[in-house]
Amino acid sequence: MPMGVSGQAGKSRPETGIIFRDGSEVSRDSKSGNVLTEIVLNANAAEPTAVLTSFTSPWPLAKGAVFDVECRDSSTGDAAFLSVSPKVNGKSIEELKSSFFTEALFSPTGRFAFYGPPTDVKVKKSYMVGSTRFIELGFSILSQSTGAEIPRNAIVVASIPEGTDEAVMLATSSTATRWRKGTEKDVRKVSESFKAVAAPKTGMKVRARVDKFDDSF
Repeated sequence: MPMGVSGQAGKSRPETGIIFRDGSEVSRDSKSGNVLTEIVLNANAAEPTAVLTSFTSPWPLAKGAVFDVECRDSSTGDAAFLSVSPKVNGKSIEELKSSFFTEALFSPTGRFAFYGPPTDVKVKKSYMVGSTRFIELGFSILSQSTGAEIPRNAIVVASIPEGTDEAVMLATSSTATRWRKGTEKDVRKVSESFKAVAAPKTGMKVRARVDKFDDSF
């Protein structure tokens, strides 16, 4: 899913649900590949919750107003991005149906739908590893250059940080062709590195960062 600047023109900014904590930026260590940032959940509550998110990526940070927290290889389309779900209404991560996650990730305004609605979305596996949910799936997206449908495989990992009512998700994917040639190993490694935990409480008030963007690019 390579994304050039020209391909972004006139497109609305994808909605990932990511709200950064005031003063927080996304960083990636070039040696370890570790990606770290601090986001805010329950942002409209009297006492929002700060959450530390991290994962390890072999791909560089994607730069530009259209990206929140995303790493990608612009030449192959291999990518990983963070997203936040709607309210889970008190359910545990294990109780949620797989469709809860796919509907959030593949919504018309979501990241995967940047070039058009994904098709053939199929959940292949859903399982728990500790307190983290893993969902393996396949789908197709439109090619930016040719308009043809390109099959992709993805692993979505999700967890609900303590004291919150939203799931933080990391979606990592590659084309089905590259998956068969070995990229599956990279996708699994990125997915297994994901963590989202409530930040230690300090005397500093948790505030959401105010970001100003145009409606389209």
